[in-house]
Amino acid sequence: MAKNWYPIIDKEKCIQCYQCVNFCTHDVYEIGQDGYPNVKNPDNCVEFCRGCQKICPNEAIKYFGEER
Repeated sequence: MAKNWYPIIDKEKCIQCYQCVNFCTHDVYEIGQDGYPNVKNPDNCVEFCRGCQKICPNEAIKYFGEER
């Protein structure tokens, strides 16, 4: 689904709690060398799942492909 839907992390809002990394069972995330979560496997993201966005305490996740 990467061409249509994948998470984007706003590093200005991210507090490095890693709840998204720990929540996602599809191996979408990794912890980058800068300490922030990175999207390493966007193709693994399940379209319209929104699970990681819902548990993010600082609303730091949005999605490519999301209409607003």
